[in-house]
Amino acid sequence: MTVLALEDLSVEISNTCVCHDLSLGINPGEVWSILGRNGVGKSTLLKTLAGLRTPVSGRIILDDQEVTSLNRRSRAQRLGILFQENETLFPASVLETVLTGRHPWLNPLQGESAEDIQKAREALELVDLDQMSDRSMTSLSGGERRRADLAALVTQEPLVLLLDEPSNHLDMHYQVVMLGNLIADWRNRNGVVILVMHDINLALRFSDHLLLLFGDGCAESGPVETLATEAILSRVYNHTMRMAHTSDGTWFYPG
Repeated sequence: MTVLALEDLSVEISNTCVCHDLSLGINPGEVWSILGRNGVGKSTLLKTLAGLRTPVSGRIILDDQEVTSLNRRSRAQRLGILFQENETLFPASVLETVLTGRHPWLNPLQGESAEDIQKAREALELVDLDQMSDRSMTSLSGGERRRADLAALVTQEPLVLLLDEPSNHLDMHYQVVMLGNLIADWRNRNGVVILVMHDINLALRFSDHLLLLFGDGCAESGPVETLATEAILSRVYNHTMRMAHTSDGTWFYPG
């Protein structure tokens, strides 16, 4: 069963056509990476999928319902988004911040239950912040705040995760461990993960499908093994890309 479907979707921002008449279906357990040059509209497309921007035309179907027909609460129960940058404005504790992920599931007059708090603590363990639950968010480093934001999404338990540059501010260890743990968790839930990534090799490490944006409205989508080639990625980035094979896998680098 398709979890998320794009039907003849056309998206524009300023003078850029992000995609034109794009149709594809995303199935349970799949992980997709959106790749393209700076300015082609990757983040814009992600916000459109979340229902935060209106497409020029076409439809986005989430769990058999059109995204725009869902109220904010229902949408948040099915879909969670991590923005590229997320500044902390209030001196809440790490645990309080992560608990905001439960808000779509709570009655407005109801506080968090012991089960909600347990979910938040388990999410903090997943991102290795369980020892910092009482710390103020304003006292954390950029990487620690990023991990707290990821924990809030885990606590939200949506069907679809939309992650815009989730590795921002994370060192190499946490880039691999956090993304690996999070994606494994969502695959086990039969959920869907869609990533916007600048790091090609990190994207290919965790994704099984790619959505490639070329900057002129053209897009290609499909399995990694079909689209991750020197010729196609060179077109995507308007720069020669070379492929290297090692005992650890296949890697791409600029020629």
